[in-house]
Amino acid sequence: MRYALYFSPAADHPLTKTASRWLGRDAFTGEAFKTPDVAGLSREEIHALTADPRRYAFHATLKAPFELADGKTEAELIEAFEAFAATTEAFDIPNIIVDQIGRFFALVPDQVYPELQAYAARVVEDFEPFRAPLSETDIARRKPETLSPQHRGNLMRWGYPHVMDEFRFHMTLSGQVPPEKAPTMRAALEPRFAEFINRPLSIDGIALFVEPARGADFIAYRWLPLKPAQTIRKTAS
Repeated sequence: MRYALYFSPAADHPLTKTASRWLGRDAFTGEAFKTPDVAGLSREEIHALTADPRRYAFHATLKAPFELADGKTEAELIEAFEAFAATTEAFDIPNIIVDQIGRFFALVPDQVYPELQAYAARVVEDFEPFRAPLSETDIARRKPETLSPQHRGNLMRWGYPHVMDEFRFHMTLSGQVPPEKAPTMRAALEPRFAEFINRPLSIDGIALFVEPARGADFIAYRWLPLKPAQTIRKTAS
């Protein structure tokens, strides 16, 4: 079994519901959905283009999937997960948009926000004691010879290339879209997610996902709210 620390809205959040219907699977309930109709793309194309994010389910990776380190138990991981949620304040990403990262589409911040970067780095560091070292097979799968020095260093230190200074928050909505299909995909996604883009996204919870066996669909195992943000009250002078 592998575990992962993700950002996901709550199970009943409208964004979770909208994204699950787009991808074809709800990680919280296990419900499957019919492939949506998209003008200019066949259902077969949409089903194929959402296959990879459908397996991982709708989320933003904070700490990538890992097996438990020797001497660590699931109960200890859950205890640390609960303590993290109880002591970490919620915050907002000021603006979320639909955009491409390489050839895949995702919901992403409109710019790099230091608070978000620091939060993601803290998740990586705090849960590192629970991560078993990568196997040679897992390292080879990442093709380290093709990675930048920074990405390769992160892979060997933290088990994942896209962390710390190389972290970019994204909630994946497609696989690799052929360039000639990208305008059609964007035209399908922006109206579908119009309720959620060009506005803030609240990072108000954290999710523990599991992969029961290698290659299986990821399941939302636990979701907890973060500590409510403290508000500063202004008093009249």
